[in-house]
Amino acid sequence: MPMEALLDMNVMTTLLVAFIALVMFTVLLIRNRALRQRMQQVQEEAERKVAEAQTQLDTERRAAQVAAKEKILEARQRIEQELEAQQNELDKSKRRLEQREDTIDKRQVELEQLNKEMAARQENVTRQEADVEAMIAEQIEQLEKISGLSQAEARDQLLQRLKEELRQERLQLIQHSQQRGEEQAERAAQNIVSQAIQRCAVDHTSETTVSVVPLPSDDMKGRIIGREGRNIRTFEQLTGVDLIVDDTPEAVVLSGFDPVRREVARIALENLIQDGRIHPGRIEEMVDKARQTINERIQEAGQNAILETGVTSPHPEILRLLGKLQFRTSFGQNVLQHSIEVSHLGGAMASEIGARVAIARRAGLLHDIGKAVDFEREGTHAQISMEIARTHGEREEVLNPIGAHHGEIEQQSIEAVLVQAADAISAARPGARRETLESYIKRLESLESLAMDFDGVEKVYAIHAGREIRVLVKPGEMDDASSQELARDVATQIEQDMDYPGQIRVTVIRETRAIEYAK
Repeated sequence: MPMEALLDMNVMTTLLVAFIALVMFTVLLIRNRALRQRMQQVQEEAERKVAEAQTQLDTERRAAQVAAKEKILEARQRIEQELEAQQNELDKSKRRLEQREDTIDKRQVELEQLNKEMAARQENVTRQEADVEAMIAEQIEQLEKISGLSQAEARDQLLQRLKEELRQERLQLIQHSQQRGEEQAERAAQNIVSQAIQRCAVDHTSETTVSVVPLPSDDMKGRIIGREGRNIRTFEQLTGVDLIVDDTPEAVVLSGFDPVRREVARIALENLIQDGRIHPGRIEEMVDKARQTINERIQEAGQNAILETGVTSPHPEILRLLGKLQFRTSFGQNVLQHSIEVSHLGGAMASEIGARVAIARRAGLLHDIGKAVDFEREGTHAQISMEIARTHGEREEVLNPIGAHHGEIEQQSIEAVLVQAADAISAARPGARRETLESYIKRLESLESLAMDFDGVEKVYAIHAGREIRVLVKPGEMDDASSQELARDVATQIEQDMDYPGQIRVTVIRETRAIEYAK
């Protein structure tokens, strides 16, 4: 390429670069000027806003100062009003105090005046007391001369009269309280006992042990005796009872203390008479057969008793003894039926008062099991019954009612009291027991003798088969209150000294007769 052309290209390039640089410089210069103007505007705007903020701040400061001054003024006015009110109240209190001081001063003066008057009155009273004492002494002296009694004797008589009046009032209160308590207790007890008796389904008939065996003819007596008495000896040896053949027509008598043995002998003899073949071998066979029958009846009776009363799981020996009680009587009353009845009554009363029914039923059924063997052991039947029950695993809560049903040991539970009451109810109901004439008369005599030992008693009569005694007192020696006290003392003495079923009524009669004749 030619040189000139290269030079022209370089010049053009240089010019182009110079032009571009000029343009860029111009642009930068214009931008710089625009930036300075913008910065100046921003600064002017900032100065304007600062001036406005300062102006607003000054305005608000002045407004706050004005508001603060107003609040301070209001607070000052309120405080001044409160101070003024307190000052008024203080002024009022001060005036009241001044008035009270004036009142106290006046009262102080009045009190001093009253003290002076009281001192004068005290002096006057002292003089009057001295005068009264002198008059009393003079009157006492005159009364002693008139009555012939000294002051001490008159005081003693007065005290004696007051004691007697107090005793009368005390007895009247006791009588009233006792009567009311007895009426309430009697109503409650009658209700409980009547409900218990109504719920008791035990048969009330009394069975007796049969000891007389009828014969078809008197010829049978010789066959019973046998050749040289061998049959009767064999029979008595095997049964343990005495066979009495006497002049009683068409009958023989079985005598033995054990009721079970006597019942075995009765059944065996009746079977022999019915069979007709009477000899030692046949007698032994019939006795064994009768003994087996009795054992079955004993077992059945014991089972029936526990089923009827609801007693659970007794010892087999206790069950056997219960069954034996069906052949035992007490005053003509069947002991097994009596025990069942006591169990029902005790359980019924226990349910009425919230006591333990099962314990009362169990103890009531077992309370007389000792009567099945009381002819074999020493001690009372209650003690024997308790020992048998203890030996065969009965609990203490059952043992105590059994041993305490006749008061031989202390009762430790309400069930013991219920069993004792049920035993008395069963024994005392009409027709339950029969009493021998000798023991009946002895009991009546003991009742009359016991009541006659009290002072002031004139006569005593036992009536209603010993269920009531009437005590006639000397009217000149006893008053109405003393009669009531005597009735209670006699009843207490009977409870302590005598053993009896049911209850005995004590009636004290005081009679005063005034007799005049018109002429």
